[in-house]
Amino acid sequence: MALIKESRSAEDVSILSRGIKIEGKFISSGDVRLDGVVVGNVNVNGNLTLGETAKIQGDVNAKNVIVSGTIEGSVKASEKIVLESKSRLKGDLVAKILLVEEGAKFDGKSMMSPQPPPVLPQTK
Repeated sequence: MALIKESRSAEDVSILSRGIKIEGKFISSGDVRLDGVVVGNVNVNGNLTLGETAKIQGDVNAKNVIVSGTIEGSVKASEKIVLESKSRLKGDLVAKILLVEEGAKFDGKSMMSPQPPPVLPQTK
């Protein structure tokens, strides 16, 4: 199952409130605020903001990622990743800019690169 949202303007933000659980791939061409749970990969062409109650079990790709909740999986941002004080990340991350606030929990490897990471072909 894939959810696809078409953005109508630069100010559009899709909000997935607390109590919502999505199982499967989540795709958005605009900005997203997540306060619920996603079990599956998340691909956002804009900014992704995770509130304190948000949880993602899967890989994340976005332009900028701001985390106050929990992610179990790798995170790739073409620009910046912010791990706020109550965030929990278990997985690797790649971004041009990384900001980790005091109190954030991060268990993984980080790679900072001025270029977005290349998409690697999947092997079987």
